[in-house]
Amino acid sequence: MFLYRSLLTKAIHIRPYSQAAALALQVEPPESQVLTYLEGFPRPDPKYAETILAVPRASSGKNISAKERKVGRVPSIVFEQEDGQHGGNKRLVSVRTNQIRKLVNQLGRSFFLSRLFDLEVRSDFESETDLIEKVRVLPRLVHLHAGTDAPLNVTFIRAPLHALLKVNVPLVFRGEDISPGLRKGSYLNTIKRTAKFLCPADVIPPYIDVDLSELDVGEKLVMGDLKVHPALMLLHPKEEPVCKIMGSRVSDQKKSK
Repeated sequence: MFLYRSLLTKAIHIRPYSQAAALALQVEPPESQVLTYLEGFPRPDPKYAETILAVPRASSGKNISAKERKVGRVPSIVFEQEDGQHGGNKRLVSVRTNQIRKLVNQLGRSFFLSRLFDLEVRSDFESETDLIEKVRVLPRLVHLHAGTDAPLNVTFIRAPLHALLKVNVPLVFRGEDISPGLRKGSYLNTIKRTAKFLCPADVIPPYIDVDLSELDVGEKLVMGDLKVHPALMLLHPKEEPVCKIMGSRVSDQKKSK
């Protein structure tokens, strides 16, 4: 895989989402090269590959959003990559409540927000020929009702070929059953459940495996220990802790006496 140091002038082609991230960005894939998932790293499960259907929405506002929800639609916005919220190319749409609820329930909220989907904007949901736009998107935010978990609104960002996107990738902890520290009766202190990376759109990981199999009492894993595709850029300090094997809880110590 060939990576090259990008020039600052390329910022006109890939919108920086913050000044700090723009300064941190050092590499990007050449436009002629398509990145692919590598053997040994998680890749999206094709079982959940689904096209999200949408219809145009003429205006926004609380009253409009309330009416949309009453008829089974979720008010949504499709933004232009990372800084769309600051005035980029955006499209007001509505998506089906049942479809978003199903995907969030199947995948889990954080996993839904780290997966790419095709989104088709049609004149109405039943139309198969009147296609207004088809675009690959990454869900950026999903707001759920506190009591029912019904989706209230969803924000998407466009994810075209070679886009660089900021993603909070879920962490999946493995190896608890053979961790030396956990086998001694210690417990896992989980500090982070997601890790933020700058990801080429073509290789966004659905999750990151965190290997606990060799951790003993008092040992920890930090962000720099995470094994990811080499094209991903960590947006945390490398020494920021992810988890630690702690000694027995005070309550457990009292029980053993």
